[in-house]
Amino acid sequence: MSGNVSQDLSHLSQEQGRQATNPLPLVEEILPCPDLEQLFLEFSGDERLLVLDSARQSSTLGRFSYLMSTPLKRFQIQHAQFSVDPFEEMRQIHAAHSVDSVPGLPPFQGGFAGLLSYELGRSWEHFARALFDEFQLPDLAVGFYDWVIAWDHNQDRAWLIVQGFDHNLETQSLDRATQRLNDIKARIDTAELNRQDRLTAISRSTFAQTDRLQLDQLSPVFPVEGNEEILSNFSKPQFLNQIERIIEYIYAGDIFQTNFSQRLLSPNTRHPAELYLNLRSKNAAPFAGYFGWDDWAVVSASPERFLNVSDNEVETRPIKGTRRRKYVPEADLLTRDELRESEKDQAENVMIVDLLRNDLSRVCQAGSIHVPHLCEVETYETVQHLVSEVRGQLKPENTVWDLLAASFPGGSITGAPKVRSMEIIAELEPTVRGPYCGSLFYAGLNGEFDSNILIRTFTIKNGWVQFPVGGGIIAQSQPRLEYEETLHKAAGMISALQT
Repeated sequence: MSGNVSQDLSHLSQEQGRQATNPLPLVEEILPCPDLEQLFLEFSGDERLLVLDSARQSSTLGRFSYLMSTPLKRFQIQHAQFSVDPFEEMRQIHAAHSVDSVPGLPPFQGGFAGLLSYELGRSWEHFARALFDEFQLPDLAVGFYDWVIAWDHNQDRAWLIVQGFDHNLETQSLDRATQRLNDIKARIDTAELNRQDRLTAISRSTFAQTDRLQLDQLSPVFPVEGNEEILSNFSKPQFLNQIERIIEYIYAGDIFQTNFSQRLLSPNTRHPAELYLNLRSKNAAPFAGYFGWDDWAVVSASPERFLNVSDNEVETRPIKGTRRRKYVPEADLLTRDELRESEKDQAENVMIVDLLRNDLSRVCQAGSIHVPHLCEVETYETVQHLVSEVRGQLKPENTVWDLLAASFPGGSITGAPKVRSMEIIAELEPTVRGPYCGSLFYAGLNGEFDSNILIRTFTIKNGWVQFPVGGGIIAQSQPRLEYEETLHKAAGMISALQT
């Protein structure tokens, strides 16, 4: 990378309105604005590397990206327990170190970030774990990140932000922050020179050479019809039969809809960082991400925001309704119109909007919840989605942790009513979801929060790549079409795996 990190701190102080009596966090703009992929390669060997990546950018969505690694403290819960607050320690630290934002910068400026797996929802609701859990991924894996590289894609600018905390998260130090900032700057300035060495290290890593877990000795697996290199936790007849059972539950009055998925698997032959770069180029998404933790990694091209909090305003953007893109422009437009006018897809979407309004009402001010956008079509690389937006104002006494407790996991990937749907999912899906349908998130010390829904997501461990795909089942669902929709959603991911 050519150029150096700007050292004009006096300019930054003037621009951002910072007070000389409060010099932390340290902030320096990186000039010229670095390429995210270049820095990703530089830091790819770091412990607990986390990238929250707006690979598909627009003026309103996908504006900011973040890269961070080597957290000062880690928080991990292997199996969530009902009525035990998984956020208790993080709540206490967050309350003790609440800070104001530095104006003019991207909203996340250091703090908590990481993974909330789907089964973390068992902290607040009684539902069983699925029968099989071969990969034993944690329900929560979060780091406290003291430094972050933050991009504002609208401005084509990036900054290095360092808080300067000690490892016990008790005090901040200007000297400590300065040393960390200088260490990271040195790596940024040599990233381009190290590119080939990083690529070589990735190709020789233990991730690419891990002994493969013998899955067929732990749980049943079946070749996917039409692509026998891909395995599933269902045969096609089994999947269709389970959808029929869900429809029976609907007619029995248990539920209105349930999100049902099959877990696809493929042998892993590469480092997750390679897969991330390939997926990023083929299926760019506004809420993409990469998270490496110990001996596993999550690689996501998610198009879906779960929850965002800015200035105490909450936003959630559920996706319900999907159509595969067409190669002929005229046919693609017709597909868009068909999705927009589909009564089935609109019914699914509206039901989830109502569910999310109910979830938000538990922590938002009365009368503040509204739906500025309902059932609008958004276009992505391989599919088109029906998307809505729900907003509300967080009550002064509630925090982002209360919001998560009221809303997790997201209603768009459970069903309605939510708790009964989760019970049915645990009954009919043979394997735990793990990161799939969970969330990558950040919770800044400044109260800013953002998170995705982990769909279009790979999880890599024990020599395997798993990438579940699913969809909402309602009374009008046709099992064969629902099965085909899951494969349409998987098409871009399979392409990224096989090239």
